[in-house]
Amino acid sequence: MAKTTEKAKAPKAGGKDKGGKATYATDAAPKAGEGTPRLKTWFDTTVRGRLQQEFGLGNPHQVPTLEKVVLNVGMGDANKNPKSLESAVEELALVTGQRPVITRAKKAIANFGLRAGMPVGCTVTLRGPRMWEFLDRFINVTVPRIRDFRGLPSRSFDGRGNYTFGIKEQMIFPEIDFDKVEKIHGMDITIVTSATRDDLAMALLRELGWPFRGEQPKQVA
Repeated sequence: MAKTTEKAKAPKAGGKDKGGKATYATDAAPKAGEGTPRLKTWFDTTVRGRLQQEFGLGNPHQVPTLEKVVLNVGMGDANKNPKSLESAVEELALVTGQRPVITRAKKAIANFGLRAGMPVGCTVTLRGPRMWEFLDRFINVTVPRIRDFRGLPSRSFDGRGNYTFGIKEQMIFPEIDFDKVEKIHGMDITIVTSATRDDLAMALLRELGWPFRGEQPKQVA
């Protein structure tokens, strides 16, 4: 029996395979990029020392760092309009480089016509190099594309060193193709840090060049 030498071709990103199932712009198990992200290098060489000196931390391990970034898109009409949910999943995959997970309702709410298990949106959690690369792109490429931008809120900390803010349109991300957008929607972004206090977390983000409202962002080399 002759051996088959031709390899099966992978489905094109963002399209559909032969079975009609939607494909994504990324692998199911994405690999971290080669090398150390620029923002992570800046943190290790500059930010860590600055924070240790500013807050008088005797142990370098006490210096707060980033743990993960969570992006969440809520689609209230996902059950009635599944195409919009598919589009949101694909857009989130393009923005983050990682396949999102569809979130489902945990309990039924009769007033909203919601049953347990219904899809209500999608979410993705970034860690490691992918997290640092996303924040670098967001600060330096995405934020300047926001119309009438006056800075991100400085009072969005939860008291435990975590920062959450929302954006109104996914169109600000350069990875999004305007012609392929099914519906304009926003998303919530949460930055989880190892800090136990809001002032430590805020100082960490400030040193990374975060554009807080009413402040001049610091330049990252």
